Parts: sequence; structure tokens; C-alpha cells
Amino acid sequence: MNDQPALLSENTRSSPRAVGDAVQKVLGKELRSILGDLCREYSADFARRSMADIEFKDSNGAVYVVDVKTHRLDTAFNMPNLISVERLARLYERDDCYFVLLIVNYRLVGMGIHVEAVHFVPIELLSWGCLTIGALGWGQIQIANASTIIIDEHPSRKKWMIRLCDVLLQFYPKEIEKLRTRLEHFTRV
Repeated sequence: MNDQPALLSENTRSSPRAVGDAVQKVLGKELRSILGDLCREYSADFARRSMADIEFKDSNGAVYVVDVKTHRLDTAFNMPNLISVERLARLYERDDCYFVLLIVNYRLVGMGIHVEAVHFVPIELLSWGCLTIGALGWGQIQIANASTIIIDEHPSRKKWMIRLCDVLLQFYPKEIEKLRTRLEHFTRV
């Protein structure tokens, strides 16, 4: 990424979305060659609302759904949505599917970026100490602060998913109470 010519223009350099789109496009073209023989099938052509930016199968047939996330290091607030809890639960019904985050930490340099760190990690290796649930749809798994990513290399997927369910069992009653309060408010209105 650091060797790419100017990715941005004067009009797009301050837009995190434009940077994310440019990084995603470059990685979509380059990741297959980086993966080399590990990769059997590969696609980087998905609709904007898809959970995948890149998807590939390894030589054993396991499927990797990759979501590219960018994090500008000199900004104060970064709480990216990762995936709907319902979509992840559906994907993880298959043991041979992995939801993988490709997180690129960068700083702006002229019309380009300087990448300072990259995390390429299945979601189940992210500690619940750095994750939260956002109130969107069924719930969105989010990184609570993109400046603090905690990777735990030892949990099993099963333990991580059980923890997700425990988190949701605490989250949903709070959401129900919020809805009751809102219903009461608009009943009075």
C-alpha cells in the first residue's frame, strides 16, 4: 500500500470512505497474489451491502469472507461496524467459513497514505474486551475503539460464539427497555 501512487485527490483525501474505497480496490487486486498457493478461488467483486469485500477459498475448501476496514490513526473517534450478529451466526453455521477482518491503520501523506499496521484476523480472535454491540437491526458487532484492537489467539470459535450469545442476552433486554420508554413518550405525545 505504501508504494501505491497517489490514491486520492484534493477532493477525496479528507473522506474516510474515499480512502476505504481506494484501499479496498487496491487490496482486491493485490491480495490474491499475496495469498499465492494458499488461494484456490478468489473474488473481489461484491455489492456495497455485501458482508464481503473479498472472498476466497483455500486449498482445503474453507471459505474466507474478508471485510476490509481502514482506520486513520490521527482521528479521535473510530467505532466501525463489523457485521450483523444475525449474518455472522448464519455464516458460522458452517464450520468451514471464516469472517476475516483486514484492518489497515494509516496516516494521510500528501495524496496517498502511509500504512503503519495491518491486522488480518478472523473475528473470533478479537477479544470481547475491544468489541461492543451497536443497536442496528439485530445488533452490529463493532470495534469499541479502533485504536485499541485486542487479539486473543487462543479462544475457540465455539467459546467466542457462546460469549457473543451471552453479550446479546445482556444487550437485548436493554434495547427492549429503550423501546418501552420510546413507546411511552410517543403515547403521551
